[in-house]
Amino acid sequence: MHSVKLHYTLSHKTDLSTVGDEALLSHPLMDLLQAVAQHGSISAAARSLELSYRHVWGELKRWEEVLGHELIVWEKGQSARLTEFGDKLMWAERQTQARLAPQLEALRADLERTFAVAFDPDAHVLTLYASHDDALPRLREHAAGHGLHLDMRFCGSVDAIRALNEGRCTLAGFHTQSHPAAQSHTAMAYRDLLQPGLHKIIGFATRTQGLITAAGNPQQLHTLADVVRTQARFVQRSPGTGTRVLLDDLLQQSQWRVNDLNNWPDEEPSHTALAEAIASGRCDVGLGIESTALARGLGFAPLVQEQFHLVCLKSALDTPATLALRALLQSPAWLTLLNGLPGYQAQDSGQVQSLNQLLPWWTFSRQKKPPAKR
Repeated sequence: MHSVKLHYTLSHKTDLSTVGDEALLSHPLMDLLQAVAQHGSISAAARSLELSYRHVWGELKRWEEVLGHELIVWEKGQSARLTEFGDKLMWAERQTQARLAPQLEALRADLERTFAVAFDPDAHVLTLYASHDDALPRLREHAAGHGLHLDMRFCGSVDAIRALNEGRCTLAGFHTQSHPAAQSHTAMAYRDLLQPGLHKIIGFATRTQGLITAAGNPQQLHTLADVVRTQARFVQRSPGTGTRVLLDDLLQQSQWRVNDLNNWPDEEPSHTALAEAIASGRCDVGLGIESTALARGLGFAPLVQEQFHLVCLKSALDTPATLALRALLQSPAWLTLLNGLPGYQAQDSGQVQSLNQLLPWWTFSRQKKPPAKR
């Protein structure tokens, strides 16, 4: 069994009138075989393809070694012709072109549309690593209609900021409570990853986090105290996620420990996965966002309003792509869309904010003045 690999070619065409005559899926061997079959000799085939005789001969021999079969029959005084195996290859080629033409045309058109962005001076692309969130996919769809394409990858908040610092993305998305304390788990998670003067915060939204429960909240779980008291099966988010950090802070504020919860052994990487674990009946409750709970018809008990931030390096703040995003986040159309999502509110959306004021963890000692000269 031989494997098949697909390749595509990019070319600049000012005259598209010949596109319809070109094969949607081509292979150089098939072009050689077709030319030999049509012209009856390697020299004529080479001339028709504008290639050298030596090149065509060498390629045919190479492909015979690769495929383990002879491709051309040469008999003295006779025209070159394809072997039975060569004929079958050409038959397979024709069948492929006939059967897959609609799918190939759709794929070609999709590739052309995608690559058109690279040649459009008015289009922009931003790479964003972010904590799992329901508003960001909607932002991606909305932005695409305005020439801004978000290459978005979801991961934990901590991993998102690390990706930013390592140069793997232009923007990172993470979330915190408003003005977390200097000794909070939030401070411990993010203090060493974010530095005033190096990073810039762009406002995005506030959203509601709380307890996601089974539909109708049959166990009447409204607080973490209820969860501890009833020993309801609690599903955790993965370490390094912003929601895991938030839970640690909420437990600390209530003077509970994580071991006081009846923790389910499996941890979930996203709000959606957590909601599915509860909807399936494997678990009773977990910490997640309101929009995810309502979208799946589950119960929800709000606990805290938190801020979702976008952060970039200072050097990227005023680039054309980031400026386009900041303008889009402040547009009335986006603000209306965001405010219509359950549990979300626009707050300083698109505005550059003070890192020191939002996350007041750093202290800077004033430089001592030199002693006065006498």
